[in-house]
Amino acid sequence: MLQEHAKIVQFVSLANEVNGRKKMQKMIYILKKMDFPFAEKYELHMYGPYSEELTLRVEELCEMGFLAERFEDKGSYKQYCYQVTDEGSKFLGTAEEPRMQLPVCIERLNGKSSRFLELVSTLLFFDQLDKEEQIAKVRIVKNKLNFTDQEMDQAFAFIEELQACSAS
Repeated sequence: MLQEHAKIVQFVSLANEVNGRKKMQKMIYILKKMDFPFAEKYELHMYGPYSEELTLRVEELCEMGFLAERFEDKGSYKQYCYQVTDEGSKFLGTAEEPRMQLPVCIERLNGKSSRFLELVSTLLFFDQLDKEEQIAKVRIVKNKLNFTDQEMDQAFAFIEELQACSAS
């Protein structure tokens, strides 16, 4: 019953820490698109793909004491940071063994900014379209972020890198 919760705790454990709710949303969405077994359903939202299910699971995990949520005031914005608690580490024993590539993919994702992950996840949301149509859609739904051609190229290169990483 709590298998999906255990996957989220395992994800945070492998990341050591996740800085930001938006970043967590994007990282798990991207991992899901790379065929890692996350069950959360996503829809397109203001900041790209968003899962209400994931938000609720994280809140439940914090209430159960498996995840610690730390609030940081960054001046112009506020950020929530997540780490696994001692209780959460014990709970990890209920999780299935992760695919060997998962820690490497998480490390690569965690090293990127939320803005970049928003671009990557939004491109992946439209991955049923060809590359030019994906770019056009992102330019429409993310017009305020003014992503450059260089950022688009970097995002597509990163997606290819992740696909190779997750398949190996």
